[in-house]
Amino acid sequence: MNKSIPAKLPSILKQAMSVNKKPFPWVKAFCAGLASALPVFIGLLLGHFEYGLLAGMGGFTYLYVFNIPYAQNAKKLFFVVLGMTFVSALGTFAAPYPVATAILMGIIGATAIFIFGALQIPGPSAIFFVLVFAMTTGMPVNPELAPVRAGLVFLGGTLSWIIAMIGWVFNPHGPETGVVKRVYTELAAFVDSVGTEEFNESKNRVMSVLKEAEGTLAAGYIPWRKTEVFNRLYVLNDHANKIFIYILENFSEEHPKLPAEIGQTIREMTTKLDKKDTDKLVCKKILQPEEMNDKVAALFVRIYDADATMHEATWENKVIQISKPSIKMVFGGAFDKNSIVFVSALRFCTVIIFAAIIAHQFDLARSYWVPLSCVAVMSGSTIVTTYHRAIQRGFGTMAGILIASFILAAQPYGYIIVLLILLLTFITELFIVKNYGLATLFFTPNALLMAESTSQGTFSFSYFASARLIDVLIGIGIGLIGVWLVGRRSASSRLPHLVTKTIRSQGQFLLLLFSDMVDDKSEMKKMQTNIIHLKTLYTTAAGELPVNQKALEYYWPVIFSIERLGYLLENCSKVQKRPTLSDKELAQILYVFETMAITAERKQSPSIKIVPEIKSFSSIQNEIMYLQKSLQLHS
Repeated sequence: MNKSIPAKLPSILKQAMSVNKKPFPWVKAFCAGLASALPVFIGLLLGHFEYGLLAGMGGFTYLYVFNIPYAQNAKKLFFVVLGMTFVSALGTFAAPYPVATAILMGIIGATAIFIFGALQIPGPSAIFFVLVFAMTTGMPVNPELAPVRAGLVFLGGTLSWIIAMIGWVFNPHGPETGVVKRVYTELAAFVDSVGTEEFNESKNRVMSVLKEAEGTLAAGYIPWRKTEVFNRLYVLNDHANKIFIYILENFSEEHPKLPAEIGQTIREMTTKLDKKDTDKLVCKKILQPEEMNDKVAALFVRIYDADATMHEATWENKVIQISKPSIKMVFGGAFDKNSIVFVSALRFCTVIIFAAIIAHQFDLARSYWVPLSCVAVMSGSTIVTTYHRAIQRGFGTMAGILIASFILAAQPYGYIIVLLILLLTFITELFIVKNYGLATLFFTPNALLMAESTSQGTFSFSYFASARLIDVLIGIGIGLIGVWLVGRRSASSRLPHLVTKTIRSQGQFLLLLFSDMVDDKSEMKKMQTNIIHLKTLYTTAAGELPVNQKALEYYWPVIFSIERLGYLLENCSKVQKRPTLSDKELAQILYVFETMAITAERKQSPSIKIVPEIKSFSSIQNEIMYLQKSLQLHS
């Protein structure tokens, strides 16, 4: 979440056409091209070119690969392969029934949107499932071929899975190591920020990366496969948490700056993480200041403990306890009436079905390009990003259709098609990180090349170009109208209730932490779910048109403080020895939380209530005070 809300947003057109500065993903782009083209090449070698093209559709699986732990990637891609296989069979069976095809297209898209949103999985979400389904409905109608087509897509997807997992052989814990390195880099910067104006901003960055590291390690955890590297990374991240909490409890923005040697020592630890062989690590002498007080000395002890983790040899039998929310709990939370994920999936389903039916009623050739364009546009996470997608999709597709028309007019065949698929997929993945419109410029001819090659239809340059362009423009128009009618202000109108609900869940969790009641972790999971929904809802509200600027400015500091308080409470739950507050103190804390919840919902200015002292957890006490002030200052 940004530190402040921009007073004036740049024009939508300017935002849509901007190119970001992210580096080109050369390796991923080449592997994506290989995953799409290799099945076609194998099919050509075996004398079954059409089979190779079908298997190439399974190659879209690789486009769901991201820099996440290999354990998570393996599971995600496995289910993507199964999904691609299922929709290809479904498309073959549904091809003779246009209305059923339209309904199924909406359901497939909505299901993918919901699952990816609920599980917070990065990736292209619904678009390639809908694309594979649509392409199979456009093939010659032959339901008897469903097992063959599905089997070939499965083989192509399996090949993508293998290509994606090759990196595991060389660096099985690369993503986990990378995120822990970032933890210590930000932690060193946080130490340097003590006593400066950057303290709060640096604190927020450390909290964010610690949460990310915790999620990454949880995703990479395999109970039946214990490795020394993973266990070491887990313990290092735990040490980083303890160091961070200690600094929060004992130092602040007003505190004098800490000795520079502390930050230098922590940065040295990040270089050690790059060394794969811990036995060959060179132990540099840790620098110490000539003078330091007891608190600084205690901080050095914690850093020594973390550094010692690098040199201990026996880690494979280390007991690691990682708590993950159950699938039932995750999907239960996503089905909640306040979840924007469920609402988005319903909206998606309705608009896609409508687009597919309209395309069928107008008897458009290859009518599936209308709902497909609609899917691409609606894949934006907010209304603003949906408009960005529409602009990018429009310009990119127009140019892409011209490129595709020239390619198809040349009637390529055999190895030329293989080479084109390789190059177009490679360039698409190369530019997708820069700008969606640039990627569409190359993805469009790639998809059209594969679709027209498998449909075995006749080709006319002028008719093809105009027909595809009309399909795309109709799909973009329907997507924009659908989002405008269904999604306006739907997120910002839900903010007050969800803020109130989240604050109450934090009060209830705090009550369990500092009382003699048994904590069964359900309250923590409820709080975590509410915070996730709240952040998603706020992001969605920030992308609405027209944007409710007043609501955003009011709730931004409140949500920011809620997120920080949630982090502190979660860390507190890991501490075994916590103080037990008296009934009077607990009642006062609950009164404070209930007052904040009511005032947040009504947008009223609360009076600052006294928060009882929580020994050894002053950061929680301070954050509750900060939350009260946020509600007061921004009411």
